Amino acid sequence: MPDTAPPRKHSRLGLYLPFAILLVAIVAWTGYWFWARIQTRETLDLQAQALRAAGYEVSWKTRSLGGYPFRMDVTLTEAVVRDPSGWSLSAPRLEGEAFMHALGHWMLATPQGLSFNRPVGGPVEVTGKLLRASFTDLDKRPPSLSFEGVDLAFAAAPGAQPFPLTAAGRVEFHLRPGPDDEGGVFLKVDAGKARGGLLLARIAGDKPVAIRWNSTLSKMSAMQGANWPAMVRAWSTAGGAMKLRDAGIGAGDAGVEASGGQLTVGGDGRARGVLDVSIRQPVRVVEALAQSGVIAPETAQTASAVLAARQGGADAAAAAITFEAGRATLGPVAIGPAPRVY
Repeated sequence: MPDTAPPRKHSRLGLYLPFAILLVAIVAWTGYWFWARIQTRETLDLQAQALRAAGYEVSWKTRSLGGYPFRMDVTLTEAVVRDPSGWSLSAPRLEGEAFMHALGHWMLATPQGLSFNRPVGGPVEVTGKLLRASFTDLDKRPPSLSFEGVDLAFAAAPGAQPFPLTAAGRVEFHLRPGPDDEGGVFLKVDAGKARGGLLLARIAGDKPVAIRWNSTLSKMSAMQGANWPAMVRAWSTAGGAMKLRDAGIGAGDAGVEASGGQLTVGGDGRARGVLDVSIRQPVRVVEALAQSGVIAPETAQTASAVLAARQGGADAAAAAITFEAGRATLGPVAIGPAPRVY
């Protein structure tokens, strides 16, 4: 009988090929992650240099990048950003995170709180249960930015002017790009607690304070410049305007509601335009303005009489606040200077 052919050995290629492919993929992904890490570091340095060239102060004590394999994490300690006008923002620890598949979408958090400085009022420390922000669409004007704070506490530094709020249950701020060269600005404060002796406390007493602001800005592409005044001047020169959709400050049963209006900025840096407002408890609101030194006592008497007549038996008094030639008028009564934008 002829000898039978020996059995053929099975190829091991099918066993090793998946592992080889996986190894190549890991090596390639690792290389991509380290390349992205270098790009992130260089981008951060370039942005800091651009701000410094524009007159800003940008610094941090230490910087670390991590998050391999699926995230890019950036951690800065003692980070400070200060603009030429004196406003600044600092944090003992600033943590940033972006997923590798969306490196243009960053989440920021300050687990140890933050501090902001007012050019006139001085620094304010902010702590809370949650302080985080996110930003994306960096190639758009404005970029998409969101801030959220939960159970916040505000404390002015020793020697600084007091901050109007001591606490807030929730604070939200959103900046959004829109169609037709527009941008949306939204602010919301819930369950705020007013600091005693200041304007809000005189109106609210021990009642919670609520604030909201919803507006749209036009000609956002023109808002460019080395600092805030230059940006606003360029925007105003190009015909930029802010359309107020809805706003209000509620303090107990008193408050001011604005249902519409349009504002621009004059060459003196002050607001111009007209806002249609409804004032609840108008006499109390005007008296609080006078006690806080916002308006003169004799002006307060005239304004109270006008608003009381307009209120009649209604819950609120309707009026128009006009900002023109650097002055603010409530109905027919001049109440003081218009708000300064820069």
